[in-house]
Amino acid sequence: MRLHRKKSILPPLCFVAVSGISLVTAQTEHTLALNKQPVEQLVPVIKNQAPDLVGHPMITTKTVIGELTGNWRGVFTLKPGVDAPFNFIIREEGSALKAFLVNGEERFPTGDIRIVGDSIVIPLPLFDNELAFKVEDNVLTGVLRRQDLRGTATPVKAKKGMLYRFNEASSSPIMDISGIYDVIFQNSNGKEEKAVGIFKQKNGIVTATFLRITGDSRFLEGVIEDNTIRLSSFIGSSPVLYEGKVDANGRIQGANISTRSSIPFTAVPNAEASLPDAYSLTRLKEGNDRLVFNFKDADGNIVSSEDQKFKGKPFIITIGGTWCPNCMDEAAFLGPWYKANRDRGIEIIGLQYERQTDSTFVKKVFDRFRKHYGIEYPLALGGIADKQVVLTSLPQLEQFLSFPTTIFVDKNGKVKKIHTGFSGPATGKHYTAFINDFNAEVDALLK
Repeated sequence: MRLHRKKSILPPLCFVAVSGISLVTAQTEHTLALNKQPVEQLVPVIKNQAPDLVGHPMITTKTVIGELTGNWRGVFTLKPGVDAPFNFIIREEGSALKAFLVNGEERFPTGDIRIVGDSIVIPLPLFDNELAFKVEDNVLTGVLRRQDLRGTATPVKAKKGMLYRFNEASSSPIMDISGIYDVIFQNSNGKEEKAVGIFKQKNGIVTATFLRITGDSRFLEGVIEDNTIRLSSFIGSSPVLYEGKVDANGRIQGANISTRSSIPFTAVPNAEASLPDAYSLTRLKEGNDRLVFNFKDADGNIVSSEDQKFKGKPFIITIGGTWCPNCMDEAAFLGPWYKANRDRGIEIIGLQYERQTDSTFVKKVFDRFRKHYGIEYPLALGGIADKQVVLTSLPQLEQFLSFPTTIFVDKNGKVKKIHTGFSGPATGKHYTAFINDFNAEVDALLK
């Protein structure tokens, strides 16, 4: 594992244990309860370089590993009285200590854990976030915050050895809610959004996901107790929480709850529930049959639809961003798929729309994304992460609905199909159907 010794490598505005000050202090814990202050006010600022931590009474490799490795149950405080639980596992991976965020069958890896004094930092690099904890007696107390320390932190506390997610049920479920549902979300702008809910129940344990035209809500896990359903998920961005009540007819009414909002939804059992055809939603403007672009990669090199590399070859354009969970699921598929299939004469181009567009940031997130998903096809920056920016930068598109969007281009450079959104592994048969359709379309392009 990696243990900070000698001089701290933490940048300014990061926090170390100095003269009895922990990364998460009593003052921090008091302020966290309010959950209203900017993160800069939640932790002390140590401007000077950290002292030598060799021989620090709280640090021995054996003790730290023994305290940290194992199963943990964490709880985010989204707002007073509203908690979102999650589970994670800490274990040694080679010379490093890593956490794996547990959501249903998924184990989502974090960055290497940093240990400083009596505190740890768990990086969540794909989202530029981190969990910062004080360690004490098999309890972690701290915050979820941005790595640049901007914005508002979310309080979180974790206990070791807890395998359950929500509190264990004291009463049996009213019914088995396994099945497919027509779902309507009532967004804050007053517009309704149609979705399809997929629920699986075993005794009182429930796993679920919601499919929208833009993608799915990934792996949700929770419980049903009597007529109350609770589901949560966390992979490093904002905690996700769903709560609802099921009536005698199997109809579910609930809400998707976050630190800032609560979006009501209604779910009605319907084995035939479906969404519009994902190949029918995004089109080129009339009179256009190809997508033309010239963007730069992270090193300043031009990536163009007219590159010689793509001449006479079919290729796939994926429009996404390194910040987007559904784009991550797509990259997890496309990365290894490209390695296995590029010798057949197929290419992929990733057009990325990011939260920031300065060259330093773009290089950092592109390199990180490539490494995490084993991407060997080119990534180019299209612009800032905004749907209108996509339309401006790719004027041949009539509309743009979703990150990611996947475009199939034939050997003559003509667009043959456009697929909106991405249904990931959490959607089961929908993910399998997409993979089958994707491979069939590539086979047709290569003929």
